[in-house]
Amino acid sequence: MILGLISFALLLVQLVLVVRVVLDWSVVLAGPAMPGSARSKAIDAIYRVTEPILAPVRRVLPPLRAGGISIDLAFIVVFLAISIVRSFI
Repeated sequence: MILGLISFALLLVQLVLVVRVVLDWSVVLAGPAMPGSARSKAIDAIYRVTEPILAPVRRVLPPLRAGGISIDLAFIVVFLAISIVRSFI
């Protein structure tokens, strides 16, 4: 039962990370959110939840710059690590 709860918590973290990607792309495609808007509040909330998880990895593994874009390797590493841990559980 404990392992099931841990697996469920990790699944929730993965879902929140996917929401962060969607919101990041919404900023890229639609431009910055207006202050006080629902999208702005959602972005702030998701960043408050995910940044403590991603920031330590990002300090060790900075984003990969390729021309005008950068790929957040920390996100990829954290998402894959959670997937691996969940597969062992």
